[in-house]
Amino acid sequence: MDLFFPEGKRDRLPVHMFIHGGYWRMFSKRDYSYVAETVTNAGAIAVIVDYALMPTVRMARIVDQVRRAKRWVFDNIVHHGGDPDLLTVSGHSAGAHLATMLFDGDKRPSGIKAALLLGGLYDLKPLQMSFLAAEIAITDEEARRFSPIDHSFDPSVDVDILVGADETPPFHSQAALFTDHLDKQGLTVSHTTLGGANHMSSVRDLGLAGTDCWPASWPPETSARSAAGRDRSAK
Repeated sequence: MDLFFPEGKRDRLPVHMFIHGGYWRMFSKRDYSYVAETVTNAGAIAVIVDYALMPTVRMARIVDQVRRAKRWVFDNIVHHGGDPDLLTVSGHSAGAHLATMLFDGDKRPSGIKAALLLGGLYDLKPLQMSFLAAEIAITDEEARRFSPIDHSFDPSVDVDILVGADETPPFHSQAALFTDHLDKQGLTVSHTTLGGANHMSSVRDLGLAGTDCWPASWPPETSARSAAGRDRSAK
């Protein structure tokens, strides 16, 4: 992972993890370092996460890697001026899928305050009949174990689910189904369609502060501190 810091004194700052997409088979943290500029300009530490790629490794290895990245943040970010109790996460496409793996299961609280999921994939079974079948060959076991639509989640996490208006229909249907899935479990969840955005322009815009991809209240803890008048220019 790469860490990016806002200017000024670092003392218990909010921390935001971003997980990139690429259908688990392409791209790296270096391709998405631009997201850090928006995060650090808001006064938070940005953690841009990398992971090994399919088909060289399988889904279980990737999920384990992002979970260990979260554990590293909990254990070490205080030494870099961050507050592990103020951790939020976002992800795009496959990265949105992986972000859900940080607040699922029975270990609660998860330690995640809020999640922003952009253009995500929440049911893996349809991908077994897509172009990905030849490229990463998601197995029946992987679809069963790692489809968020079948998981339970930490009800204390606030979740924003976003999808570009110009995305293909499966992205819209998956976003709607997952929103309903989380709502039934008692999570605070919103579902937003981004006008004029497609699968790649939406993640590009994460690097631009003030776009619709970042709700006005995001990241939550950062916005709260900003509203309280925290001086981010202090040296």
